[in-house]
Amino acid sequence: MRLVLVANPFSSSVTARARVVIRKALSADHDVELVETQRRDHATRLARGAAADGADVVVVLGGDGTLNEAANGLVGTGTALATLPGGSTNVFARTIGLANDPIEATGQLLDALAARSIRRVGLGSVNGRYFLFHIGLGFDAAVIEQVERRPQVKRYLGHPLFVYSAFSTWFRHFDRTRARFSVRFPDGPDADRVVDDASFAVVLNTNPYTYLGNRPLDIAPWASLDTALTAITIRSLRLDSILRVAGAAVAGGGRVGRVGTVDERRDVSAIEVVGHGPFPYQVDGDHLGDVESLTIRHRAGVLDMVLPTRSPAAQDG
Repeated sequence: MRLVLVANPFSSSVTARARVVIRKALSADHDVELVETQRRDHATRLARGAAADGADVVVVLGGDGTLNEAANGLVGTGTALATLPGGSTNVFARTIGLANDPIEATGQLLDALAARSIRRVGLGSVNGRYFLFHIGLGFDAAVIEQVERRPQVKRYLGHPLFVYSAFSTWFRHFDRTRARFSVRFPDGPDADRVVDDASFAVVLNTNPYTYLGNRPLDIAPWASLDTALTAITIRSLRLDSILRVAGAAVAGGGRVGRVGTVDERRDVSAIEVVGHGPFPYQVDGDHLGDVESLTIRHRAGVLDMVLPTRSPAAQDG
């Protein structure tokens, strides 16, 4: 196969040695071209160019943000997307069953390529941008914004920085008492029902929501690349509410939806969000700024994805 390896040299686990070792391993059985990202959204252009040049697979060595960019460049093409973990959390790579070590994951990728374990999968989209695993609105995105203000700390500290930023945002950087947006579901049995006065929501295409170290936050175990979206909206950020939500998220098993201040919707194909003023949002772990409205959709079968042969997603397909 002809592979284009898109590496983000600024990602936390993407060292010069890792790039050399991974390229050499992939080149044993495949024709490999290595390209490196230089700025935000560069991976989209590189992936789109690889597809136009007839590459069979674009392999991303980087974090979730770089992977998201590449996915947006490959939607609707005949070129498949593969991932190797190179970031601080690597949510999607771990979700599909890859090891969190990029060298070990390369062996899994080679096995998947040999078995031609490639599936057409569904993604979410928000205001025209595709996402692989989730988007976050309000408080969730405000936490990501604080993390991204410390890129060097993020590179070396990783998960502890996310925990610190969550507490810091709650206490100092986010107005917990002011409602930020309303959420409406225009399709399905609850058409036009509105969840009002929300300050925190996540919309998931896969599960888990994220990882704290090696522990997955398993808030929607039914969510997968074969289903529509799951929307979880939190109506209160009072301390007692947020502690119950956090406890349910850590406990796993989809318990978050049982918390009284949480609205949970499964198998959702369309969501409309209208702000009571500008509110922050993030896509696959990248903060994208403030908006006053969002249109969220599920898009079935829009991307070819290389999946590990032992991945639950590969086996389900």
